[in-house]
Amino acid sequence: MTRRTRRVRLAAGVVLALGGATGTACATLTYLSLQPLPGSLDVGASEAQRPQFVDRNGRPLTITYQNNWNLTDLVPLEQMPPLLLCAFVAAEDRRFYQHHGVDWPARLHAIAQNLTAGRAVRGASTITEQAVRLLHPRPRTLWSRWLEGFEAMALERRFPKSAILEFYLNQVPYAHQRRGVAQAARFYFDRDLDTLDVKEQLALAVLVRAPARLDLARGPDRAEHAIRRLSAQLQTEGALTTEEHEQVAAEPLQLARSRFDVDASHFVQFVEVQQPALHRARVTTTLDSVLQSKLQQILDQRIRAFAGRSTSDGAVVVIDHQRNQILAWVNGGGFDRGQAGGQIDAVLIPRQPGSTLKPLLYALALEQGFTAATLIDDSPLAQSVGSGMHSYRNYSGQYYGPLRLREALGNSLNIPAIRTVDAIGRGLFLQRLRELGITSLRQGADYYGDGLALGNGEVSLFELVRAYAVLARGGVSAPIASVLDDARRAEPARRVVSEEASSIISDILSDANARRLEFGRGHLLRFATQTAVKTGTSTDYRDAWAVGYSSRYTAGVWLGNLDLTPMREVSGSVGCALVLRAVFNELNRDDATRPLAMSKRLQSEHICLVSGQKAGPTCPIATEFFAPHTAPTETCQLDHHRQEKPSASHARSDSKSSAGIRFMQPTAGLLLALDPRVPDELESFVFTLEDQIVPAQTEWLVDGEVVSRTGGGIAQYAWLMRRGQHSAQARIWLAQGMDAVETDTVTFVVK
Repeated sequence: MTRRTRRVRLAAGVVLALGGATGTACATLTYLSLQPLPGSLDVGASEAQRPQFVDRNGRPLTITYQNNWNLTDLVPLEQMPPLLLCAFVAAEDRRFYQHHGVDWPARLHAIAQNLTAGRAVRGASTITEQAVRLLHPRPRTLWSRWLEGFEAMALERRFPKSAILEFYLNQVPYAHQRRGVAQAARFYFDRDLDTLDVKEQLALAVLVRAPARLDLARGPDRAEHAIRRLSAQLQTEGALTTEEHEQVAAEPLQLARSRFDVDASHFVQFVEVQQPALHRARVTTTLDSVLQSKLQQILDQRIRAFAGRSTSDGAVVVIDHQRNQILAWVNGGGFDRGQAGGQIDAVLIPRQPGSTLKPLLYALALEQGFTAATLIDDSPLAQSVGSGMHSYRNYSGQYYGPLRLREALGNSLNIPAIRTVDAIGRGLFLQRLRELGITSLRQGADYYGDGLALGNGEVSLFELVRAYAVLARGGVSAPIASVLDDARRAEPARRVVSEEASSIISDILSDANARRLEFGRGHLLRFATQTAVKTGTSTDYRDAWAVGYSSRYTAGVWLGNLDLTPMREVSGSVGCALVLRAVFNELNRDDATRPLAMSKRLQSEHICLVSGQKAGPTCPIATEFFAPHTAPTETCQLDHHRQEKPSASHARSDSKSSAGIRFMQPTAGLLLALDPRVPDELESFVFTLEDQIVPAQTEWLVDGEVVSRTGGGIAQYAWLMRRGQHSAQARIWLAQGMDAVETDTVTFVVK
């Protein structure tokens, strides 16, 4: 053996030794660098950073692209168009069904092309390797490609080709943070996969090569050449006909950005606040998106109709009180970022509810001993407020004298409501409102005063509708769900209002005859099916309301301005009633309607329409409902029902005494001021005796001197005002021949 031969053999041994050591090191490093494969290709909800919200039927209410995976728009492989699958395999991995994770011929060919070009012109990654890249993101280096090959082969040993292809097509990244072919189809074409034409399917297959560079939103021309080349390839392989190929070349892509048919952003925000720990990819809410869209159109149309009357905002809420679920949550204009106040949820903003609290007041009164036939006096009423005085009046300005509770509520009269809350106690009424879920009334009863009965506090539309739902359920309060599998639905229901009181209130609010004095018989509040309806209007027309319930649904409408400016004579009975009618028309369109539930314990009795007592032989008769043991037992004794009416009857033993005669106005410490715009000699203040006083003669004294005498039946005197401190007194003869009685002296000031 020559020296040269020995050197060659020695060198070869050294090379083999070094190569073996390098190979061992490379194998070790490769083994340590490989990442474990998942046990399943189903992406779990634990990966969700923000869930997608859908309506009760699975229609999307929101779309989020903040997650690392497509968690919501997943399409099974068998539901994808066959041409789409064929196009992806042809474009990305022609031997997908033959190789075992790595296409070695394609990889070697790519290496040769890259060496020839002197740069990377082809990658030759298989669909399986791209799936690995999605599972294990790494920097794009030769070492990464080396590892992806081994992991791809392992992936194919663990999962079938169909599972890998389905995972890839649902997670492949596109531009604009879209993932998967379904999201891309909606973004570019606003359609589902099964409605795409041939060219649109080919476009989805082409775009994944360079999502940013070929982005159709930046111009379809960028991808046109690649689409035609893929079309020609598929024609050659027999996947496309000649006619289809020519059509791809001839017709341009028609882009259509995806949009939502429903605006439920305010509702979604409400759900997120109510249930912040929603660790799911998909949250199924109780909302009905079809109903939501229809009511959005109805509300927006009504707001536009009242634009000339300074009305800009509104809201509608619908609750299915049988299933205790929210069905609609509508804001005027939706979630409009360009509109002033568009991001404010009018459903949750506290506003003055006007007369809509009266049914809740009278329900409490029925539990405290009142009946629907109890007479409540509707006559002028003024009460002292601090050093001033407030005079109450009805909306129409008319007074009707003693009326049954049914008529007082049905006609939404203010003065009977004040007398009722005064009789049962404002503190008790405030406690009841809070039991009904109206938590916006945070002040004490003295803060609101008797005006609480007329809605001088502030409540939200959602609170109001939720409270009416208690009446609709027969007095039972239950949690209202916004998510279908809401665990709070397991909380027990509780009775807040008696079943009898709830039933009587429902009957009154659905009785067109009960509201005839103020609203007439053919008013908008007379719905096609039995529906309990109440409207309300706050001071200066700042808020208009309409709330109602049928046997299954409770709904509420609010109109106003979020900037607190008043509307121009838009009331609940005009502005909101039409919206509420349209709402119930939609709710009843496909549902079998039933009458409102009535307690079986109620008793019916014929009563006198004038006195509210048990009807006599000459009485005008009506049938009234009573809770057990509350029906009148005395028969009406009015002689042919002459014009004189009985005095107001209250059911509480601690109502105001009628002993002694007092001023209704002025009150002690009253502070009056002359109006500088009116000549002093024309300004007067009306002295008024308390209710039900019918004097035969009266002397009116100011500062101890008689300033006027009035005759029979007159209980008022218009005194010409003058500055200074004064005292007032009245000397009254109740009948001819009787001694005079005097009121207490009242001191007041005029500035």
